[in-house]
Amino acid sequence: MTEYLTDQIPGIGGTIRHQPEDFRVEEIPLYPPSGEGDHLYLTIEKQGLITYDLLRELATALDCKERDLGYAGLKDAQAITRQTVSVPSRKPGDIKGLEIPGVTILSANLHRNKLRPGHLAGNHFRIRIHQPEPNSLPKALEILALLEESGVPNRFGEQRYGSLDNSHRIGRAILNQDFDAAVGEIVGEPLSILHPGWREAAAAYHKGDIETAIEKLPRHCRPERTLLRLLKQGTPPKKAVLAMPRKLLRLYLSAYQSSLFDRLVDMRMKSINKIWLGDIAFKHVNGACFVVTDPAAEQPRVDAFEISATAPLYGFKTKLAKAQAGLLEEGLLDKEGLTPRSFRLSGGLAMEGERRPLRVPIQAATCVADGDNLVLSFSLPKGSFATTVLAEVMKARP
Repeated sequence: MTEYLTDQIPGIGGTIRHQPEDFRVEEIPLYPPSGEGDHLYLTIEKQGLITYDLLRELATALDCKERDLGYAGLKDAQAITRQTVSVPSRKPGDIKGLEIPGVTILSANLHRNKLRPGHLAGNHFRIRIHQPEPNSLPKALEILALLEESGVPNRFGEQRYGSLDNSHRIGRAILNQDFDAAVGEIVGEPLSILHPGWREAAAAYHKGDIETAIEKLPRHCRPERTLLRLLKQGTPPKKAVLAMPRKLLRLYLSAYQSSLFDRLVDMRMKSINKIWLGDIAFKHVNGACFVVTDPAAEQPRVDAFEISATAPLYGFKTKLAKAQAGLLEEGLLDKEGLTPRSFRLSGGLAMEGERRPLRVPIQAATCVADGDNLVLSFSLPKGSFATTVLAEVMKARP
C-alpha cells in the first residue's frame, strides 16, 4: 500500500493522459547557450517520440552519428515535451527546412560543449486531471501547500518499472544470478500483459513451448525474441540473458536500485523532513553530501530546505549511513541477501551507486479549474518525477 506524505488530506481522484496535450513537460536549462562554439543547441518540442527516437531521427536528418548528439534528460512519448539537443559541427542555417513528424524546432543557438545527461536544472510540468471529485480544487491547493512546506517524496515510482511493472524484479534476478527467473520475468506473466500476441507468447513459454512463444511475440519485442531463439538453440539462460543489449540490462538493474530506494523512502515517510544521527545529508544548492553528527544543530537547515536526508541507490561504491539511518540501509540489503559488492558485476554492468535526497522542493505550484477538470502546474529538480506529486494529489495510481 502506497504511503502518502499528505495522507491526512483526501485525494481528488480523477484520471490523466486522455491525450498528449494533457501532459506537458519543459526542461529548465542549467545554462543558456553562449552563441558561439562547435555545437548547435536545438530547443525542440515533440510528441509521439521518446528521446531515443528523436535522436535517431535527428541523426538521420542531419547526417551525423547518433552517439555524437547530446541531451540533458529523457522525455516520454505520451506527452508534449520540450527539451534541448546538441548537434556537433552544425550551424543554425543547417536546419532550415528540416522536417521530422511530431517534431518542431523552436530555436537553434551555438554553444561550446556537447550537452550531457543531467545538464539541466529541472523540469516544469503542466498536467490536466480529468473528472476529479466534485469541489476538489481546495483539497488540491491544500495538498500542494503542504508539499511546498515539507517537500515532495523523491520516489521513482511505478513508471520506472516498465510496462509490465516488473523491470526491478528482472534486475533483482540478475543480481542474484537466478537467470531462469530473469527469463520468466522478461517474457512476462500472461495475466499482466495487455497485448494479445505477447500474452499468448508468454503463456506458451510458461508451458514450455518456446517455438510458439517466438512465433506469437509482437514485432516490437525484438530483445525478447532474440532471447528465446538463443534458448531454443540450447544456450544456457545466463548466457542468453547476458547477450541482451547492455543498455537494456543496465535499465533492469537500475530499476532494481530504484525500487530499493523507494522502499527506503517509505520507511522514512513519517520523518521525511527530519534529520537523524548518522544520516548522509544532501545540500540542495550544489548536491554535496556530508555525514550528520549533530542532528539538533542541522535541523534548522532542514527546516529551511537547505539540506535533506538521503538514501542510497545501492552500488559497490555507495557510502552507507551510520547509526539509526545506517541500520535501515544495511537491514534492507540484508533482507535482499545482498552486499554492496553484489553490484560489482562484470561485462560493463557494474553499478557504482550514489546518494539521492529523500525529498525535493516543489516550486511554482498552482492548480486551477478548467471546466470539470483541474490543471496542475509545478517545477521539480532534475531526476524527480511528476507522478509522485500526482499520487499525493489524486491519492490514486496516476
